[in-house]
Amino acid sequence: MSGSQQVTALPLIDVSRFRGPDRAAFLDELRQAAHEVGFFYVVGHGVDPGLTEGVFAAAKEFFALPEERRLAIENVNSPQFRGYTRTGHEYTAGARDWREQIDIGPERAVVERPEHDWQRLIGPNQWPAELPGLREVVLAWQAEALRVSREVLRALAAALGAGEDYFDRWFDEEASTHVKIVRYPGRPAADAEQGVGAHKDYGYLALLQQDEVGGLQVLRADGSWIDVAPVAGSFVFNIGEMLEVATGGYLTATKHRVVSPPAGVERYSVPFFLGPRLDAVVEPIELPAELAARARGVSDEADNPLHAAFGANAVVGWLRSHPRVAERWWSDVLAERG
Repeated sequence: MSGSQQVTALPLIDVSRFRGPDRAAFLDELRQAAHEVGFFYVVGHGVDPGLTEGVFAAAKEFFALPEERRLAIENVNSPQFRGYTRTGHEYTAGARDWREQIDIGPERAVVERPEHDWQRLIGPNQWPAELPGLREVVLAWQAEALRVSREVLRALAAALGAGEDYFDRWFDEEASTHVKIVRYPGRPAADAEQGVGAHKDYGYLALLQQDEVGGLQVLRADGSWIDVAPVAGSFVFNIGEMLEVATGGYLTATKHRVVSPPAGVERYSVPFFLGPRLDAVVEPIELPAELAARARGVSDEADNPLHAAFGANAVVGWLRSHPRVAERWWSDVLAERG
């Protein structure tokens, strides 16, 4: 499928063209989509539909468990913010999000004597004992999401005039990837529409698998919102804040939100966040002159300062969005920061 075959509110990019004969035209289309909108659909990714269907089936199994079984892996048990979050217990822009979810990161051992705050984010996941298949399918899906995201990142590097391996050194086996398995219940009141509040993502790229319900919206430059309608077989990609920093604002992390489904309707989604090593410090990419002239500068928002150090960004994000976990496990850091 190519962009000419389907009309969508956002650009539709066939990533298989990156390795094909019309690579130059593909890179032009990708660069334009990433620069002008910051959000685009990706098809031609080669992920088995059985795997994308399987991760949704596993999610539905988990969220159908009795609440006490879901709470057995509640994230307040994890200093690394891993596990299950109850509806209304994650915050965006200071307001409660109306969703429940499982947060999953790389399976690693805890750093026993951390020298930096961000090292405390390294550790194991929590998995439900009664659903062993969940771990298997989620990790398989995570591996495919990583493969596709790395391919899109390589294509973006090439589209920006660099070697396609430009970003590779920050994405070795220590890279900080992150998956959410999310269920949005129907809104509790007609005016309670915040599934997830307006925000930007702080990694390099985000990939989203959404079901057929819809609800994702992207902020336009004029202040209006675009509905990101589900497109079968696609992933939705968006630019993260680290790419905004790296490109001096030529690529911009775009605000987006999720509007809760109507009462009696539920929505499932699986976002994947492509983060580098936690010790990564973003360095400016040397853009060709014609692109550098169109760079908009890095966003300067008082309530959302951007750090070139990825680990510092990650810590701020987790502490802000999960206050119960922060208070239990990170009280010393909260005290230091006032």
